[in-house]
Amino acid sequence: MTTARNGHHTPGRAPLPLALPFPKPGPALANAYRELEIAAHGTEKQRKELGDLNALARPWDPATVTHPQQRAQLWDWLEAVTGWVNTEHVWDSSHMIPPCWPQHPHLVHDIAVLADLRHQAGTAFTSDALEDWHRYALPAFLDRVRHRTRSACEDHHRDWPARAANARYTTHQATRGALYRQDLDHTRTGQSHPAAAAPPADPADDRTRPIPRLHLIDGHTIDPHTGEILN
Repeated sequence: MTTARNGHHTPGRAPLPLALPFPKPGPALANAYRELEIAAHGTEKQRKELGDLNALARPWDPATVTHPQQRAQLWDWLEAVTGWVNTEHVWDSSHMIPPCWPQHPHLVHDIAVLADLRHQAGTAFTSDALEDWHRYALPAFLDRVRHRTRSACEDHHRDWPARAANARYTTHQATRGALYRQDLDHTRTGQSHPAAAAPPADPADDRTRPIPRLHLIDGHTIDPHTGEILN
């Protein structure tokens, strides 16, 4: 809360401190990061104790976070991160992460990656990764927010414009499945479709001609097309 001239409190970014710290993940989510660190750099014994490494939660990919406590902390963390980005890195409202971002699946995926990259950069011992985040990751993300949502959710959340098109895509799933099966049958039998047969070679087509070779005559290399003595 910020204090206005009249002494009233208005919501928004407090004037101090000048730079708010990046939100930290909760303890259960932080443990997921510790397990990933062990999986990447731990001893063989430590890695075996983790079990199936492919089953480890990866906070940058929300679908992999299935433990209820970790998942709850993931949403709390991303909620804090979006507020932090909006106050610390956005000035123009066209780049603002909309408050309905959980209703936009593409934003859920993008924000999780953005948060992870910033978290990793903040734990590094040099500023290189943080510079890359400022220079590349954040601007690219904000541009995607502007282009994908435009001003559709500036005042209130609007329903998915592509809902009808996606419904049509879904209804054609059986047709696509039939084509997949036909392709597999074709691959198994090894039979070529008549329309896909290669046309007869055209003698005038340079691609069917033999590759010219240089000839050696009386110790000289001769170009067979020009007759030029090369050496």
